[in-house]
Amino acid sequence: MERQAAARLFDQFGDDVFRLALSYLGNRYDAEDVCQGVFLKLIEHDVTISDGKEKAFLLTCTANECKNLLRSFWRKNVGELDDSLVFESDGDKEVWDAVMHLPTKYRLVVHLYYYEGYSQNEIADILKISVSAVQTRMSRAKKLLSKELD
Repeated sequence: MERQAAARLFDQFGDDVFRLALSYLGNRYDAEDVCQGVFLKLIEHDVTISDGKEKAFLLTCTANECKNLLRSFWRKNVGELDDSLVFESDGDKEVWDAVMHLPTKYRLVVHLYYYEGYSQNEIADILKISVSAVQTRMSRAKKLLSKELD
């Protein structure tokens, strides 16, 4: 892929890629690394993306890169840095903390559904799981969040 095309995709979808990585990893610095890695791989490899499917493709790549990072030796053997985020209200921080304490498989479906606006079918395609698995994870995530936030 040409650098200019990758730069346009970054301008258009870079924030979405970063937010998914942050949701997946829970660490701003790792999320930035994954975000950069996704777009660098687009430049390094001759990738053709169907029109209208760019965001879904990039989010799928992001999810895969996050999985790879979580499996890596480095991640398993190095502690995380303290990551302080700024929130507009205490309620926002409380919801963020509750979502970040969810197990990864639940946190991802919540992020993709509520923050990125994907349907359950699209989430199933991005995460390479069945639609019923997405529905089950959403249901369980809502129960866990309601317990945590009450």
